[in-house]
Amino acid sequence: MEDSIAAALKAARTAIPIGEARLLLRQVLGCSAAYLEAHSDDALPTEAAVRFSALARRRAAGEPIAYLTGFREFYGRDFAVSPEVLIPRPETELLVDLAVSSLRGIRSPSVLDLGTGSGCIAVTLALELELAEITASDISPDALAMARLNASWQSADIRCVHSDWFEALGDTQYHLIVANPPYIPSGDPHLNQGDLRFEPPRALASGVDGLAAIRRIVEDSIHHLLPGGGLWFEHGYDQADQARTLLQEAGYSSIEQHRDLAGIIRVSGGRLVPALGSGVLA
Repeated sequence: MEDSIAAALKAARTAIPIGEARLLLRQVLGCSAAYLEAHSDDALPTEAAVRFSALARRRAAGEPIAYLTGFREFYGRDFAVSPEVLIPRPETELLVDLAVSSLRGIRSPSVLDLGTGSGCIAVTLALELELAEITASDISPDALAMARLNASWQSADIRCVHSDWFEALGDTQYHLIVANPPYIPSGDPHLNQGDLRFEPPRALASGVDGLAAIRRIVEDSIHHLLPGGGLWFEHGYDQADQARTLLQEAGYSSIEQHRDLAGIIRVSGGRLVPALGSGVLA
């Protein structure tokens, strides 16, 4: 005899939170939350029950819910994700807010999103800044495929480039460069905990102090910015001082550091050369 939807959810609740169980069952059935509520007494087809049970076991073992459902919300939009890309996080929305604010007054800004991953930053900027020219780069072909999928899904116009940071970008210059690079120290024990166990290591860790990628981005970005252009990048909760020092040493001015909703400095940036009327990072 087939179990009901309510019974399947009750059984799963012993291993995972009920909210996650509902999300996974919606994924299996391709239905809305309202449908689950209205049809809780309906029988759950055997095939669906098997798939749901398998997903619930994987989640109980620690696999991220975003990889199980295949999407994650970012800036009010759903983005496709897979184990080949970092899962978008709410903290990174601050990077988008700052980018949009800093480009006010520039009619058709050119923006480079380094290490785009799922493309959530590049796609969001393309949708928030309709006349912007957005370039998204990544060293991973799988990540670029995901970024292109999300751009198509969201009807966003972005240019994707296969590149190890700036290597394939020639001498192109931009009004703004943004990045959410890897910034966890390679030996950090957190890499073996929680969702991080399942995410691509290259998108998480960067050298013994976690700053290898950030150093390269800050040092090389000065060659890829238009006069008055700016750089914003996300970093670790304890890397604010190092981030400011790197920006100063590279010749950035008007350096700013911004806190996330938890009150932690998570985004730093600056302007390469002050330029009156540029509208960049003013």
